[in-house]
Amino acid sequence: MIVIDRENSLSHVEREKLLDRVMGPARFQKSSELLRRGRLPADGLAFVAFDGKHMIGTVRLWNVKAGDSGSSLLLGPLAVEKAYNGSGVGAGLMYAALNAAQSAGHQSALLVGDPDYYARFGFHAAPANGLLMPGHFDRHRFLGINLGNGDALSGSTGILRATGQMTH
Repeated sequence: MIVIDRENSLSHVEREKLLDRVMGPARFQKSSELLRRGRLPADGLAFVAFDGKHMIGTVRLWNVKAGDSGSSLLLGPLAVEKAYNGSGVGAGLMYAALNAAQSAGHQSALLVGDPDYYARFGFHAAPANGLLMPGHFDRHRFLGINLGNGDALSGSTGILRATGQMTH
């Protein structure tokens, strides 16, 4: 039975091993990693999926300042054990994370990822058009979503900056 729940303090080592298997060392070179390095995920917005005792998926949201639009969240990485691709685990993690973010009052989220995959969750390029990631990123893969009733990212310009709590 697959269970999705909030990440706990004991999940870190197993989560890192899962990310190594699914994403490899290239994950450390991504512009999103520059915003995550040395930071804690947004409070209550880190989720893991287990099949029995085996961690098979993970997603986290991170506090960022989205240029002149103010606070937002950066989603990622979303990773699912390859044997579970197409099983709905990734979608379950996405819905858990986005619903929790919206319930906590967050107004928007951004990510760098496959536009076709993330469109089903409401992510599109338009909300992120005026924003930039630090370092190199693929513009067509930089996507945003407004979580609240408003249009928090509309007309936003500037560079994303990490604002989350430091790990030490």
